[in-house]
Amino acid sequence: MGDGDARVIMLAGATGLVGSRTLGVLLEANDVSRVVAVTRRPLGREHSRLANRIVQFEKIETQLKGTTCDAALCCLGTTRRQAGSPERFRAVDVDAVTAFARVAQAGGAKRFVVISSVGADPRARNFYLRTKGEMEEELESLAFESLDILQPSFLMGSRAEMRPLELLALVFMPLVNPLLGGKYAVYRAISARTVAAAMLGAVRSGRRGVNRYTWPGIQQLARITSARARAPAQPPKASARAR
Repeated sequence: MGDGDARVIMLAGATGLVGSRTLGVLLEANDVSRVVAVTRRPLGREHSRLANRIVQFEKIETQLKGTTCDAALCCLGTTRRQAGSPERFRAVDVDAVTAFARVAQAGGAKRFVVISSVGADPRARNFYLRTKGEMEEELESLAFESLDILQPSFLMGSRAEMRPLELLALVFMPLVNPLLGGKYAVYRAISARTVAAAMLGAVRSGRRGVNRYTWPGIQQLARITSARARAPAQPPKASARAR
């Protein structure tokens, strides 16, 4: 697609911390003609360019069969505490993410953007980081034309359920961030809004191949979105693809 073409974007995880903000960013973008938000429960939100698809993620490939898009953004993720077991955690963070990627690819997506974690490594001793690394490997094996992997550290933003340590981190991480320089900059906390902007920035970047972004790169991608927001609005050209 050309840079001025309108894009159809499929988004998974639109009810979460980053996903809800990403949905807002996409609906404000003048180069996004339609957003297909894939969720487990109704969004409760109306917009002329929004289509909400309610699915069971273990059946996502059959329930979304025939859905087309130009790019897919994935904000799926959970915690060990929410999942209840390592197996259920992996079912979301690896299996559901990979299934969503496959259905997006089958629907024509050339670009896939996903949130992982700083330090993700399939050989890591830490279960969380190892699982994220395995997810990245699974996505690489699908050979998208463009695969953008965002690897943030602590995500700052208001959650529906805030644990005590998360509340403390929201207070202290902005004070700690300036002390994390050089090679430690990748561990800086980052706002969910910045990551959301970076996801659209990745779509607009035009980069090909597999690209990983930690704190500095995520900031750069977010600036692509903010720069476009400040530019005079231009009516997008209609996509030539049939829907």
